[in-house]
Amino acid sequence: MYPLGVRMLDLAEARMRWLERRQEVLAQNIAHADTPGYQPRDIAPFAALLRGQGGLAAARTDPAHLAGARSNSALAARPDRNRPERSPNGNAVAVDVELVKVSDTEFQHGMAQTLYRKVFSMFRVALGRAA
Repeated sequence: MYPLGVRMLDLAEARMRWLERRQEVLAQNIAHADTPGYQPRDIAPFAALLRGQGGLAAARTDPAHLAGARSNSALAARPDRNRPERSPNGNAVAVDVELVKVSDTEFQHGMAQTLYRKVFSMFRVALGRAA
């Protein structure tokens, strides 16, 4: 059985991978802001990844359990259909909306990094080393 800290590290690492992928998708949206007919994309929420809809496999606690299939569908970019307005050329990218998402994603990445560092700091304290 893993100590709680290791699971927290795994969770923080998965969150940072998700945030990195989201930044890539958002950057592509901004890069295509003038492409005629471009539909902005996004990835599934992180909660979908945790619910087992992609990326993380369920733990096998008994050798008799079947291994689940591992999928990255939660990290796959999909059209973001929440855009009611389009430009005359059919482009649906709203740069201001994309920049807000980029800023939020960057903030969340900083929080995940802080969690990662704090868990390592707790391990060092538990081992008797200076934090």
